[in-house]
Amino acid sequence: MTLIEIVLRLPNRPGRLAGVARLLAEQHINVASIHVDSVRSHGNVRLVVSDPKGAVPLLKKAGYRVHTNELIAVQLEDRAGSFLRVLDALTGEGINIEDVALLVQREGRRTLVALGVKDLAKARRILRKAGFLSAEAERLVLNSELVAAVPAIPSSSVGMLM
Repeated sequence: MTLIEIVLRLPNRPGRLAGVARLLAEQHINVASIHVDSVRSHGNVRLVVSDPKGAVPLLKKAGYRVHTNELIAVQLEDRAGSFLRVLDALTGEGINIEDVALLVQREGRRTLVALGVKDLAKARRILRKAGFLSAEAERLVLNSELVAAVPAIPSSSVGMLM
């Protein structure tokens, strides 16, 4: 199962991110993860949402240039060095990480983190062999289940940050 990330490039001006959040909220699409970085006049916005199949055409229709990436979810113990073990497993096999997203959902006491890599299949094999993937983590990475599984976030809201 694959997690889909939506990538937008927005002008770095007040209200632009709010416009995206408003469109998603109006369609009851929740945000499970967001990353924004600004470089001078533009910002790059990366979103993991509950309904990427609905969000992508909605954003395109509104005039946004939208790209999507596939991500792989890994489970991390909540202790120092656990992310380093994932990085070492991938680095040892020549896999470069291009994107990282901390997800809302947790698997028991483990945090789920989404990674973007060029060779998703190879990274999945490496991480499964190293014990970072599980059937439950793979099930939880369905976009629609990321937010639905967190009872504190109303399904009619747009995630915790927007």
